[in-house]
Amino acid sequence: MDPTSSDLRLQLGRNLTHGLLDALGRAIVTGRYDNGPFPTEAELAKQHGVSRSVTREAVKMLTAKGLVSARPRQGTIVQPSSSWNLFDTDVLRWLLNRKFSVELLRQFNQLRIAIEPEAAALAALLADDGDRAAISAGLKRMKAAEGGADDALEADIAFHVAVLKGSKNPFFAQFQDVVATALRSSIQFTNRIKGHAASIPDHAAVEQAILKRQPDKARNAMKKLVGDVLDLINTVEIASSAAPKKRR
Repeated sequence: MDPTSSDLRLQLGRNLTHGLLDALGRAIVTGRYDNGPFPTEAELAKQHGVSRSVTREAVKMLTAKGLVSARPRQGTIVQPSSSWNLFDTDVLRWLLNRKFSVELLRQFNQLRIAIEPEAAALAALLADDGDRAAISAGLKRMKAAEGGADDALEADIAFHVAVLKGSKNPFFAQFQDVVATALRSSIQFTNRIKGHAASIPDHAAVEQAILKRQPDKARNAMKKLVGDVLDLINTVEIASSAAPKKRR
C-alpha cells in the first residue's frame, strides 16, 4: 500500500467503515458529487486505501440513509436531497455541519414546536417519578451551568430529552436523538445572538407545569420556549436582509 493510501486510512479512523461513511456522507451533502458521477466501489477503495468490503458496506449504509441508490447498469447514483432521511442523525449532523443555514434552523424549530409542546403536555399527564426527577435534574444542571459548574449546552439538551422521554410516547422518545443532534447547532446559534444561555425561568415554567400535572400549562410553556427561538431566528434574518450589501 502506498503512503498516500496509508495516510487516507489513518484519516478514516480505527473503524474504517464508519470513517468512510462519514467522509462520503459529508461529501454528498456538501455537493461534491453534484456535477459528476459517484465513484465506483473499486475507485473508492483505491482513493481511500481500504478494501472493497469496507466500501461496499459504507455504500450500503449510505443507501439506507437515502443518500444514494444502486441501479442495474447505472451504478451508484446520488439521490436528490428530497430523498434523504432527515431523521437519521448522521444526515442531520452532516447538514448542520455544512455551510451554516438559518433556514435549516428555522425548519428544525418548526418541527420542534409541532412536537415538543405536545410531549410536554403528555409528560404532565404520564411522566413517572423517574421521568419527573430527570426533568428537574436537567433544569438543575442548567442552573449550575450559569455558575460554570456544568455545560450549558449539554444541560439544555438533557432537559429537552427528559421531557420527550417523560411523554411515554415511543415516537416522541425516539425523536430525542434528532433533538440532541440539532439542538447543538440551534442552541449555540441562539445563545451567540442573545449573548447568554437559555432562559432558566422559561424552562422552569415547563418543569413546574409537568410536576404539577398541568398539561395545558406545560404545552403553552414549551410552545413559548420554542416559539421564542423561532422569533429570534426571524429577527436575525430580517436584520440580515435589511443590512446593506458589501461591495466586492
